[in-house]
Amino acid sequence: MTFPALLTEAEIKCAVDRIADEIKRDLGDQPILLVGILKGSLYFLADLSRCLGENVAIDFMQVSSYGNDRRSSGVVKILKDVDISLENRNVILVEDIIDTGITLSHLLQVLRTRNPKSLRIASLLSKTEARTANVEIDYLGFEIPNKFVVGYGLDDAERFRNLPYIAILPTGESV
Repeated sequence: MTFPALLTEAEIKCAVDRIADEIKRDLGDQPILLVGILKGSLYFLADLSRCLGENVAIDFMQVSSYGNDRRSSGVVKILKDVDISLENRNVILVEDIIDTGITLSHLLQVLRTRNPKSLRIASLLSKTEARTANVEIDYLGFEIPNKFVVGYGLDDAERFRNLPYIAILPTGESV
């Protein structure tokens, strides 16, 4: 099953390269800890880390606010926490998409208590129309419409993550 691309592979690659350049501009050669939010950020984090060079460490968190639904429940649960200490590190929280901002706002509150040297956000996608929590995105790939999207890590009940592009899931399409 294929869907028309909202963002092509080439457009995504250009955005990842641009975000990496912005991070290098801001942090220079300082060590960076990328914290990917599983599972959606996996592809973005992998590509971003390769663009940033050798002074990058990677860790992951897994949170849940959706389950298998297409709407956030508003309740954020940390299912897997980071293994690496954030203290005195330049931490970049890597997200696939920010829509309501509720999950990210909660994570930022938690992570700030761990005394990072800096804490920034890199997100491939943002849906400003859907935002209910105020979060500042330091590095952003694309602003997209408030539609349900899949591909490049984004899923619908675990399907379509592996698409190399991002597509709007047609209404009525489901597993």
